[in-house]
Amino acid sequence: MIKSTFRALIVLLALTQIALAQGKYTLFGDVKIDDSKVQGQARLSINLILYTESGSVVGRQAIMAGSRYRFVGIRTGAYDLVIQIDNNEVARIRTIVGGSIETEYRQDLDLELQSNRATVRPKPGTISAADLYERTADNQTLFTKARSAMVKQKYGDAAALLQQLLAADPKDFGAWAELGTTFFLQDKFGDAEKAYRRALAEKPKFALGLLNLGRVLIAQKKFDEALPPLTQLIELRNDSADANFLMGEVYLQKKQGSRAVPYLKEAARLGQADAHLRLATLYNAAGLKSEAALEYEEFLKKKPDYPNRKELDRYIAEQKKP
Repeated sequence: MIKSTFRALIVLLALTQIALAQGKYTLFGDVKIDDSKVQGQARLSINLILYTESGSVVGRQAIMAGSRYRFVGIRTGAYDLVIQIDNNEVARIRTIVGGSIETEYRQDLDLELQSNRATVRPKPGTISAADLYERTADNQTLFTKARSAMVKQKYGDAAALLQQLLAADPKDFGAWAELGTTFFLQDKFGDAEKAYRRALAEKPKFALGLLNLGRVLIAQKKFDEALPPLTQLIELRNDSADANFLMGEVYLQKKQGSRAVPYLKEAARLGQADAHLRLATLYNAAGLKSEAALEYEEFLKKKPDYPNRKELDRYIAEQKKP
């Protein structure tokens, strides 16, 4: 159970923008546009267009600033998410999806508009491989090929490419983190742990490395060992839903529910839907069924297509009976 859960979770962030599902994805997110520096004519329209790597249009949506977009039925592959304002492209974001379980992937957009140009700012709390490492042209080619192999689930090939890169430049912390992920996806948890620890040796405050080290330690049921990297991560990024969720999970696994609750509540507040589910399970076990029902309701608001929705709806309705 733990292995399958954290196999899913680790890939979501370890590949920067990879969300795993076999077949179809839902790509969604909130859109914030700061146009305070724009003078002149007001915006007429905002559009999001999702393109395949080859340039084919997957979908198009008209939105408003402060609203949410959603593309459903997304297949494995590389995509460009393009933002248009008044029919002018102002930003383009590369997104890669691929893998082995069904899930949703959230990509929030935070834009600052300046005249006809926009810059994309990372959403507060987002843990990604944003820590850039300057590579030689040859090593960047190897890195790109490795990521492509990972999207195609050719994890052995990806590992070989990354090992070739690291032989040439052993200080590349991002490549060590990617190598750890390739091992994780092959159930080589010990090797994955070593790779993540090496990434952190090269860059101790590497948020993604701390997060994934915590995940792989939890997958190995090394709950006590998972606490230090997750604690350090929360000190660095206390606005990370994933960091708070994992810390809550560690305490749940250690049978310390009272210590898990604050972290799970914070994760839920920060948008982690599964935190509501874990809280509901915890409350239900403690006999706090009304509180559990409230958490189930919040969970279903964020995941309305949950496969077992009818079961949760029945539970909620039962608690509302006079």
